[in-house]
Amino acid sequence: MLNAAQNIQSSLSKCAAAGWDTVSLTTKAVSIWRDIDTALAPIVGHRGVAALFGRCFHLIRADYPWLAPPHESSGDRIDFASLQSMLSQQTSANVVALNDALLRKFSALLSNLIGVSLAERLLRPVVDIHSTGDAA
Repeated sequence: MLNAAQNIQSSLSKCAAAGWDTVSLTTKAVSIWRDIDTALAPIVGHRGVAALFGRCFHLIRADYPWLAPPHESSGDRIDFASLQSMLSQQTSANVVALNDALLRKFSALLSNLIGVSLAERLLRPVVDIHSTGDAA
């Protein structure tokens, strides 16, 4: 897994360890994916980010039977409202586990697409945003 993705996930895990409730963890997880979308859209487009995200859902779905497929109303962007709704119905542990699995798959697919070095550079702003001591 990319260092950037590990650092991003670490911030969510620290929040869970600090006792954040499911709603707060869900909000943070969705914020992470919004920031990833913003960081990568100039390179692969919002549609490309949504396609990678959707592929990740497909690849990890067998490991998470409660996982609903993302709604693809337009296919141009990640459906953040559906993601928020789906995650908010889960336990804190499920939110953290799913986000970890999604980040792992996403970073692997992204690295295969554009290379590890560029993926790390593009995700660096997301790491910076989400590792500012939110769990404190």
